Amino acid sequence: MKLYISAILGVSILSACTKNFVAENTNPDAVSTPTPEYVFTKALYDGMGNASGTYGGSTMYLLQGAMQYTTSYNDVAGFGSKYVAAQTQQTNASFNAAYPDEINELGIVIKAVKSNPAKINLLAAARIWRVFCFSRITDLYGDVPYFQAGLGYDSSVYKPAYDPQQSIYMNMLSELDAAAQSFDPSKTTFGAADLIYGGNIAQWKKFTYSLMLRLAMRLTKVDIASAQTWATKAIAGGVITADADIAKMPYLSSGQVINQNPMAYSLWNSDYIAQDGVSNAEGGKYQDVWINYLKSTNDPRLPIISIVYNNGVADTSVGIQQGMPANIQYNKPANFGTYSEPNPKTVLQLGSSQLVFSAAESYFLLTEAALRGWYNGSTADALYTLGVQAALRNWSIIAGAAGTINSAAINNYVAANTLNLAGTFDQQMQQIYTQFWVSIFPNATEAYSSYRRTGYPALVGNNYPGNATGGKIFRRCLYPASEQTLNADAYKAAVARQGADDLMTHIWWDKQ
Repeated sequence: MKLYISAILGVSILSACTKNFVAENTNPDAVSTPTPEYVFTKALYDGMGNASGTYGGSTMYLLQGAMQYTTSYNDVAGFGSKYVAAQTQQTNASFNAAYPDEINELGIVIKAVKSNPAKINLLAAARIWRVFCFSRITDLYGDVPYFQAGLGYDSSVYKPAYDPQQSIYMNMLSELDAAAQSFDPSKTTFGAADLIYGGNIAQWKKFTYSLMLRLAMRLTKVDIASAQTWATKAIAGGVITADADIAKMPYLSSGQVINQNPMAYSLWNSDYIAQDGVSNAEGGKYQDVWINYLKSTNDPRLPIISIVYNNGVADTSVGIQQGMPANIQYNKPANFGTYSEPNPKTVLQLGSSQLVFSAAESYFLLTEAALRGWYNGSTADALYTLGVQAALRNWSIIAGAAGTINSAAINNYVAANTLNLAGTFDQQMQQIYTQFWVSIFPNATEAYSSYRRTGYPALVGNNYPGNATGGKIFRRCLYPASEQTLNADAYKAAVARQGADDLMTHIWWDKQ
């Protein structure tokens, strides 16, 4: 009888446990079918957040330091300018952030729209943004998961193969070409969900061909024929040359963090929020190489981007600006408060836009194309001048009135910085890409790629005690240590093909 009663109770309990099981264990706030517009907006935010280093953790700090814009007396925060051996794993942050965020999100968007001809423009924009995101990843690490990336949910591919960077680049260029040609003005767009262009197809095409030109020029050291072919195609397609067509991400000065400028937010909250010049938590300041160069050329951007706290007040006076040396060891220097740091009204403005691709970059790339004989639509010196002018206007686009440089100052700087027509090709390249280094700030990610391809600006590495590179600027970032165990076979194959998983291993397009 006891056994019989126990059995009855067991059945009753089991019945009670399974009754309404599905309903009670389903999240009422979840959706089974994704809304492509919402996911695409998130992918835009994440793509720019990872590119600027916020969601990619320390990427921004290490690349701004490596490009000698900034430094820190703190060995941890100053890794990028010091290459401290104990901090090398900081370089894997972008890899860790990119795949679960924007790459996965774009895969969801593409899957949701690819079979619907009415949504061809949504598919095209998603493909283009996916190339932008992947170009940042492969440019930092070299060979990475690409063709099998983001297939965990759909195909149970949890250990994706690493693909050769050459294959990745050829596919990215083809993707841009196909996506640009697939746009259909008669079909719907992402509309307001597209934070960059609001669904404007003509502007998306200009961004696509501009990105194609950027990637084509990456190939000049390793495949000059392909570089010329793709650069010529990009130029014929039409690149960004007007301020109205600049690809930029807008942000809000308040509200949720994801809606605020990720680079400004990260810099502000990690280092400069005290606004006194001495309480910088990470010990960050502008580096002397950066400030000295701007002062030596009488650059009107210096007072726009840099301040020194003078009696507690942010002072933009050029005469008091000075950068901090990168070789200062762990102890905070006594004169720390006298060093220059980012201007809260421009560089640290939470509601400022981030430039994804500017007219200035197009003009500098076109200048090189003209020097190589790949473009005859204008002369190299005229293109260079247009690039300098556009670059000086960029800060008004980023920060509004606080970033505006008056026309007289622009004209004076342009007149003092014309392209040296009597110089050799290499001398002209140095002039173009040193100017590019100045123009692209604070986008250290793109400055880093340009530096590795061209060698300019001619930065000198920091032979800091205990560094991991022999005092040289590192050439790539390290794969996450977790890849050695969770994706061991793919990781080993990549290392065997590309070279040691080392900071000084050159990626495919970075050949001397």
